[in-house]
Amino acid sequence: MLNEFKTFIARGNAFDMAVGIIIGAAFTSIVTSLVSDVINPVIGIFIGGIDFSNYYIDLSMGGYGSLAEAQKAGAPLIMYGLFINAIIRFLIVAFVVFLLVKNVNALKAKLVRAEAEAPAPPSQVEVLLAEIRDSLKK
Repeated sequence: MLNEFKTFIARGNAFDMAVGIIIGAAFTSIVTSLVSDVINPVIGIFIGGIDFSNYYIDLSMGGYGSLAEAQKAGAPLIMYGLFINAIIRFLIVAFVVFLLVKNVNALKAKLVRAEAEAPAPPSQVEVLLAEIRDSLKK
């Protein structure tokens, strides 16, 4: 079993996966900051600062004045406002990631087209034929 583990680690799959996870975590913080610090304030201007986080259903029918009071009392709550905020946040993050992936893919396609349009270097046969022609001319 130890040899199988060594083989698994040596193949590079584990390293590739670790690098992907680390980069993913770093990318997550960048996207989260972009959404929280740049996009959400702009959206807030357009929707008038609506905050769903205080919307809830009090299952105990205690008639609390606010979510904080109901939570302090330990009342059973359905906090659907937080769920709505999570859905909105998810949609914004998904849209930002979509835009990033779309632009990266466009850049990759542009690089592939540029490589395809570049002339291929001469093959060894072509180089040898050119050398033979040059030597015959002398």
